Amino acid sequence: MVDVVQAPELARLPVLVTIPVQWGDQDFFGHVNNVMYFRWMESARIEYFRLGGLSDMMSRHGAGPILASIKCDFRRQLTYPDTLLISASVVSIGRTSMKMVHLVYSTAQQAVAAEGDSVLVAFDYKSQHPVLVADDIRAKIDAIEGRKPTGA
Repeated sequence: MVDVVQAPELARLPVLVTIPVQWGDQDFFGHVNNVMYFRWMESARIEYFRLGGLSDMMSRHGAGPILASIKCDFRRQLTYPDTLLISASVVSIGRTSMKMVHLVYSTAQQAVAAEGDSVLVAFDYKSQHPVLVADDIRAKIDAIEGRKPTGA
C-alpha cells in the first residue's frame, strides 16, 4: 500500500477506499474496462455517505441522494494486478445539489489514473422532486471536509 504522505494529491482527502483490481475487471484489450472506474467512484461515494452518517440524516428528512451526472477523465491505463485508492470529496453544495470529486490512484504506478466528478441532488423519492439540502447535512459535509460551515 502506498503511504498517503508520499502521494500529496491524496493527503487531504476525507474518504479513501482501497480496492484491488480484479482479473475480470479487464477487457479484451488487456486493460481495465472503463465502466469499472464509475463503479469504483460509486463505492467511494457510498462510503462517504456511510461514514458521515449522511444516508441516515437524509432519510430522516425524507430525501436521499440521486446521481444527476458523472464524468471521468482517464489519465493512465490500469491492469491486473494493482491496488487502487479511490477518493470522494464534496467540493461545493448548492441549494438542492452537491458536487463530488474523485481520484483513482494506482499504487502500482504511484500515480493518479483517473479523475472524476459527479453531481448529486437531494431528492424526495416519494414526490419525485429535488429538495433543499438541509442545514444539518451541509454542516456535516463541511465537518467531513474540514471547512467552515457554508450555511444555507
